Amino acid sequence: MAESRAVVLQPVLDMYSKPSLDADVVSQALYGMTVQVTAEQEGWLNITTPGDDYPGWIERSSVRILKDGESYPAAGRTVTVQALLAHVYREPSVTKHRPLVSLPFETRLEVVADQTARGDRWLQVRLPDGRTGSIQNGDVTESPKTLEVPKIIELAHRFLGRPYTWGGRSSAGYDCSGFVQMLVRRGGVDLPRDAKPQALWEKVATIERKDLRPGDLVYFGPSVQKINHTGFYVGNGEFIHSTTNTHPVIQISKLDDQPWTKLLVACRRWKQ
Repeated sequence: MAESRAVVLQPVLDMYSKPSLDADVVSQALYGMTVQVTAEQEGWLNITTPGDDYPGWIERSSVRILKDGESYPAAGRTVTVQALLAHVYREPSVTKHRPLVSLPFETRLEVVADQTARGDRWLQVRLPDGRTGSIQNGDVTESPKTLEVPKIIELAHRFLGRPYTWGGRSSAGYDCSGFVQMLVRRGGVDLPRDAKPQALWEKVATIERKDLRPGDLVYFGPSVQKINHTGFYVGNGEFIHSTTNTHPVIQISKLDDQPWTKLLVACRRWKQ
């Protein structure tokens, strides 16, 4: 098929290395995200995600192909989910019906109207499959702000205890590079998707361990050419990361502890 665009219809959509559910997950796309479609094969699409142009295979049924000139969200008012998980209901009530869909942090939605009859608690949104629903104002923000490092660290702490997920890039579960990529994105910079390309990226500066300051990025592995893990430095010799070490969740570790002190091979500083 000719290259086209599609909008994601699943809250968190796994992307595979090959067009098979038996292949490994390489990344994820989020609900409402517009992706580029580059190839099709027997019910599968090869796509790239916005911001990092990361490739992967998805099931065709998990997206809707956009018509020429169509976009989601359409031009106009949008909101972004700021809760770790937000429910969209068929009407402005949390008790009458189960949610239409539950959406992760950073999901963008198209606003149809304020529902002021309930004291501005609700917004009506149009979903990418054409349905409308209601979401609570407290779960979203209309203008996500670019965060300074102290606020990024504050945000990072909200995710403590969330499960490590290979290929994950959502609040349902991040992998190490997906978590770091998200934190830096909140600072206004689109890092590459994977740890080694992040560390070798031309737009980050190389620094020494002794010069680390909050907000810097730390990378681990047998060598710089074999980096396999990353974290976000929060100060006082500590970094926050999504890891399978000991307890597979997002956690805070000390650089002086094993195995991290012997595996630290690169420190990087990104610029807002």
